[in-house]
Amino acid sequence: MRKVEEVLENIYRIPVPLPDNPLKEINSYFIRDPKRSLLIDTGFRHPACKEALEAGFKELGQDPAQADIFLTHTHSDHSGLISDIIGADRRILISEIDGRLLESLPKPGEKWEEEKWIWKKSREQLFGMPPEITENMEKLNPALKYAPLGGENYTYVGDGEIINAGGYALQCIHTPGHSPGHMCLWDEQHGLIFTGDHVLFDITPNITAWPDVTDSLGDYFDSLSKVRNLPVKTALPGHRKSGEFRKRIDFLAAHHQARLEEVEGIVKANPGLTAYDISGAMRWKIRAVDWAQFPASQKIFAVGECMSHLNYLYLRKKITRETDGRVYRFYKENTQ
Repeated sequence: MRKVEEVLENIYRIPVPLPDNPLKEINSYFIRDPKRSLLIDTGFRHPACKEALEAGFKELGQDPAQADIFLTHTHSDHSGLISDIIGADRRILISEIDGRLLESLPKPGEKWEEEKWIWKKSREQLFGMPPEITENMEKLNPALKYAPLGGENYTYVGDGEIINAGGYALQCIHTPGHSPGHMCLWDEQHGLIFTGDHVLFDITPNITAWPDVTDSLGDYFDSLSKVRNLPVKTALPGHRKSGEFRKRIDFLAAHHQARLEEVEGIVKANPGLTAYDISGAMRWKIRAVDWAQFPASQKIFAVGECMSHLNYLYLRKKITRETDGRVYRFYKENTQ
């Protein structure tokens, strides 16, 4: 098991493994404070994650129940353990948008209510995913298998709000895209930013199409621009290693522009395909011979990302779409 690492004064990175996930691990960050410490992100609601997080706290001589928790966003690899470690008088800090998503999760003893959660209906009815995937979404998708329990009380923090811990004044910055309510934490005095999954340095964050969000990719481009010119000295990401902040933002923007061109070209050459079909024609960095051999769990993420690019192109009148009331099909030119 990897050891806790002190990355800055009073700030420690606790590596937490992510079972059933190609990301391998999440960076949980602990900010030590004699009055009120802060933990940033947690890992899945999974025994291996809990064991690693508790081992990290033991190494630091800290009790996880004595720290507030800040969640950069709703995804289960960042939020899953909150119910297991939150202290009775401690706060779970999160944006209201993502907090409302977590509030819709089933409480202990309850089953998933598909009409309340976002996965099955949108992907089957709009994206064209086959039922053998959508009907087993809870088993296939670790975001659902290892999600936090419902029923927690959240303290909502807004864009620009300051959280003080360990000698740092952390400004919440709303950076939607990867999730609708994603937030980074920025300390201007130290040139320090916790990026969550907004900016990752050796993988590209998944930008998916969210129900009730018109343009996830457009939001992501705006969020990249929002933080690009911050005088960042140290960027602490949610996964893997750090890097040069502004250079990475420019790379991520260019990456998605190239992907938009790829998707538009596929639609032009193959009119009438669904998002699921278009995803199968895209290039992905994954160990699979072809789309048929693509792991079902990864198809969920790939199709969601494809749909966010299709929505972006559609809203800017680069492509058109039609529906039979069940699924969207996409065209380069209007077929009417």
